[in-house]
Amino acid sequence: MIFSSGEILTTILLTPLVGAAVLLILPSVRADLHLRVANGFAALDLLASLTLLWRFHAAGDAPRFQFGSDHSWIPSLGVRFTLGLDGISLVMVMLTTVLGAIAIASTLRSIRQRGSHYYALMLLLQTGLLGIFLSLDLVLFYVFWELTLVAMYFLIAIWGGERRSYTAFKFLLYTLAGSVVMLLAILAIGHARDTFDVREILAHPIAQWHLEKWLFWGFFFAFAIVVPMFPFHTWMPEVQGEAPAAVSAILAALLLNAGVYGFLRFSVPMLPDAAHKYRSFMIVLSLIAIVYGALTSLMQKETKRLMAYSSFSQMGFCTLGIFSLTPLGLEGGVIEQISCGISMAALFLLAGIVYERRHTTTISELGGLASAMPKFAAIYIVMTLAALGMPLLCGFTGEFTVLRGVVAIHWGWAACALIGVVLAAASLLWLYQRVMFGSASDTTESESGGAVDLNRFELACLIPLVLLAFWIGLYPRPLFRVLDAPVKRIVEAVNPAYSREAAGESLTLRALAAPPPTSMPPSGAPAPPAGAK
Repeated sequence: MIFSSGEILTTILLTPLVGAAVLLILPSVRADLHLRVANGFAALDLLASLTLLWRFHAAGDAPRFQFGSDHSWIPSLGVRFTLGLDGISLVMVMLTTVLGAIAIASTLRSIRQRGSHYYALMLLLQTGLLGIFLSLDLVLFYVFWELTLVAMYFLIAIWGGERRSYTAFKFLLYTLAGSVVMLLAILAIGHARDTFDVREILAHPIAQWHLEKWLFWGFFFAFAIVVPMFPFHTWMPEVQGEAPAAVSAILAALLLNAGVYGFLRFSVPMLPDAAHKYRSFMIVLSLIAIVYGALTSLMQKETKRLMAYSSFSQMGFCTLGIFSLTPLGLEGGVIEQISCGISMAALFLLAGIVYERRHTTTISELGGLASAMPKFAAIYIVMTLAALGMPLLCGFTGEFTVLRGVVAIHWGWAACALIGVVLAAASLLWLYQRVMFGSASDTTESESGGAVDLNRFELACLIPLVLLAFWIGLYPRPLFRVLDAPVKRIVEAVNPAYSREAAGESLTLRALAAPPPTSMPPSGAPAPPAGAK
């Protein structure tokens, strides 16, 4: 059965791949049919992933990875097709299927040429991202990692802006350079352990320091380029400025999160000594990204580049929380990934809608949209507030939890991060003020024919993101419950001293919270039996 516990992950993984194959054999004369087929397979994948929500066991005594699927793939090399899911993977899979369906549906009018190839690549990209979050074999993970990068390259190179060839080549050059180094690290693990099974390596992390430190840096370059971390970020604003709106949304919401997920799944739990030793270095890079990205976004003249630098700043919060190596920091880092994915995906889709109306992304040529597009303005301000961390919205939950985890280690790190919060809020609110209430040139308005408010189809794509932003801000308890067990396992592996200290504090607090006895027996006298008066 394709929906059985052993095959549900395979079904979720292969559904978009089957959809991509179907699109390639459909006749090219039916452009509307391509969109319908792509939407159908994306919706089917979303429905399949929803079954995980009530079948996943979040209890601490549950298996580390659930819904396991293990098949022989390349026996001569010891490579297996192994899939599994924990709490961190669950939230990333759900984010991928939700945003994948929305991104494909949002391109109703923007893709007019070679639609079958575009939607096939979008479904192939979704397959690669799902494979990254589900793989429990290092070689299998690498295959899906490369598949994602190649699909993204063609989406940018074919459907991008005027400088699409240059930006696509720069993206591929950066990411492939990191992938080569990661492949060397994977081969070194296979040689040292005679296995590529992630479960076995997590159960017995790498302990040889001379090997562990080189493995850490091997994974670091691959993941830091994709996140991106400072100073590997220069490809991202250019790619975001040239990519189609839906591709930009997937890039900001999912591909960058794949790099953060790599740190969570491999660098920290598999290489605990190196992660602990280089923690301060990683936190410094994260703080630079937070402050520098927010400060640079203030100087941008185009909406998508400003959003790209804002996204760069927010990803710094994710890595800051992860390398705090505290439970709250790790949980906050994952929740910030989800929050950033929701808010930035919505903002990039909104930027694409503006481009369709005004045919420009230059901020000085936009303005006055609030009066002409009130529905657009309402959704825009909600997602802007979510991105800058306003309470009751998703961004606040992630940022506050990260800062709470970081303060427990060093208050100065949290103070530096707060500077970035203020600068990011200034850049996003200033962008909103100029686009919604500023004055646009008469030439731009006459050429574009004015602006038309959101239609029902566009509202149907954006309202789910608004609801998710409020849900995470108002009731994040289910996320914390799902993330509790995997985060505790990571902290126990990489920061056992903190784990023991936290456990001791928990026991002390329970003892203090216990009600005191009403009377104490005399010294040496036996205590009265339970229930005696």
